[in-house]
Amino acid sequence: MELLRTERLGKQFGQHKALSDITFEIRPGEVHALVGENGAGKSTFIKMVTGVYSIDEGKLFWEDKPVVIQTPQDAVNLGISVIHQDRQLIPSFKGYENLFLGKAYPANGLSRSVKWSQMKETGETLKKRLGIDLDLNKTAQEMSPPEKTMLEILRAMMQDCKLLILDEPTASLTDREAELLFELIGRLIKQGTSILYVSHRMEEIFRLSHRITVFRNGRYIGTVAKEEATHESLVQMMTDQDAPERTSRPVKKMDGANKLLSVSGLATADGKVKQASFDVHAGEVLGIFGLAGAGRTELLEAVYGLRKIVAGTVAGANNEAVRPAPKTSLQRGIVLIPEDRRSHAMIGSMTIRENMTLPVIKRFATWLKIKHRQEKQTVKQYMESLQVKATGMEQEIGQLSGGNQQKVVFAKALLSDPKVFLCDEPTQAVDVMTREEIHRLLQRKASEGCGVVFVSSDLQEVLDIADRIVVMHEGKTIAELPNVGVTPEQVLQICYRHGEKGA
Repeated sequence: MELLRTERLGKQFGQHKALSDITFEIRPGEVHALVGENGAGKSTFIKMVTGVYSIDEGKLFWEDKPVVIQTPQDAVNLGISVIHQDRQLIPSFKGYENLFLGKAYPANGLSRSVKWSQMKETGETLKKRLGIDLDLNKTAQEMSPPEKTMLEILRAMMQDCKLLILDEPTASLTDREAELLFELIGRLIKQGTSILYVSHRMEEIFRLSHRITVFRNGRYIGTVAKEEATHESLVQMMTDQDAPERTSRPVKKMDGANKLLSVSGLATADGKVKQASFDVHAGEVLGIFGLAGAGRTELLEAVYGLRKIVAGTVAGANNEAVRPAPKTSLQRGIVLIPEDRRSHAMIGSMTIRENMTLPVIKRFATWLKIKHRQEKQTVKQYMESLQVKATGMEQEIGQLSGGNQQKVVFAKALLSDPKVFLCDEPTQAVDVMTREEIHRLLQRKASEGCGVVFVSSDLQEVLDIADRIVVMHEGKTIAELPNVGVTPEQVLQICYRHGEKGA
């Protein structure tokens, strides 16, 4: 018996076919991975089987019976729950209050007063059954990223969830935090829950899944058993071409005279950064790595001018100390690619063109008139060079896949002609090929004389792209390594050894 089966599922938006001829099944008690490039149709598929989008073509079968899912509540009633990449929690609500979102609060008879004790008891019982250690008296905004994920899973399991869809669940988690999630997935499978696992991280796909389904350009390409798949074969299915070869990066010797940015003894008012120092040279990619709470994001934000600095200096190419601020940073040729592109790097309701040219709109203006022809020519050029997949430059950026949104964010940065790129998780939740494209873009800009600061929770990614690696721990830079034969174990040993010393 199949738990969920689709037959020739299709979805069309105007003239654009987002999905076509999708036929595959998910079995009871399996982890079924769904992979594909951004724009392959994964998100559209999820929204169709959870009642967010209507089905234009094809049929759905649930436990071998035809079903019609018209609303998200229809999906929940069947036993289908989804945890999106963007957490769906109310920050000011406590954990047990978030558990009951969309559900009737237990109430006392005629008085209709809420039975708070019953809500808490329900949450504690569910925690115990699933083996989740989580303080439900904390508000969502007080919780760490893995705690929010666990809370979302608890909420999904409040009803009889037979199919749990996880969309990029580890995108904002460190390796250590992801391990807690993987352990929970193992317990859910043992209890009979099926998992549809959507991720761009191949190591997770091969570790967790039983079978893997590939989408490409809105079409079903195939389903393979994990044992029959390799990284190269999946990439070929996703792209219809061989996986790109990794070229060895030549060792670069940095000349002290070509510094583009120098940070010394930096500390922030909120205490997130305590003592951080590093230099960025023309022609290099500097990787910054640290475990959870190391202060990597906060360090980039301080250098760019988004956090108040109470100690230390930030100096530019002329070695003169400056007072960081977003406007002056941009003027000095420093751009920030933030971790949360949706909240901090784009305006979802505006078009691709409007987002891309917003910081440099004066370039296309004469008095009060915008030179739209010149603006459109520039946007077209960048969309083509970065291979942005869209219906056109007037499409709302919020309608694009995550990878294509990130390409627009990079195009916006490139338009300001920067010399230093501060990149915070620049490949988070993008597909394999887009990830490679971003790596090549940054390495090309370095070869043209720019400097790149690259922050990622994925240690292997840092090792793949960086010329030097700065290690952070609890707001301090504690080591600097030339990336010559460095292994993940060596970097992690530095992190954990420093933590044991309590330094």
